Amino acid sequence: MSEQRMVTTQRDCPGRLVPVGTPVTIPAHQFITITQALGGNYTVVYQGNMVRIDGTDADALGLEKYELSFEDQGDGLIHEEQVWQALETVYDPEIPVNLKSLGLIYSVVIDQAEGVVKIEMTLTAPGCGMGPVLVGDVEYRVALVPSVKKVDVELVFQPAWNRDMMSEEAQLETGLFF
Repeated sequence: MSEQRMVTTQRDCPGRLVPVGTPVTIPAHQFITITQALGGNYTVVYQGNMVRIDGTDADALGLEKYELSFEDQGDGLIHEEQVWQALETVYDPEIPVNLKSLGLIYSVVIDQAEGVVKIEMTLTAPGCGMGPVLVGDVEYRVALVPSVKKVDVELVFQPAWNRDMMSEEAQLETGLFF
């Protein structure tokens, strides 16, 4: 969603202040502005603050919940392309770009025998308070891939992230392409 939209909360709505990650609750019947609706999650402005709302609370915004699903190939295997598809649905709450395109996913290792997906990822800034929220999003979304029994996400800071790790499309989207 690229255009801002004002809505009224239908019920108390939990969220996290961006970028610090502090939990907040937006009371019912409050006017808020949706500034980003990507990957099923929302970034809104409430009382001058940016707040990230999880897609599971879409009904609090009067919206339908985003359902992510994958076709089970029936072979009992974890398909890497589906893992990457799941990762492409996790967006930075401040930047309208998914984590894969931002270059925040460093590695994906699949253990077929154990049904485990191990992911190394980073953040655009080491002190980002949204880190635990993004890690939780990655764990939740990748766990929806058929045959995944466990998702291990390790947050790493070496090498340090820089804008050159972004895809060209992401650099264009954010105006950082030179």
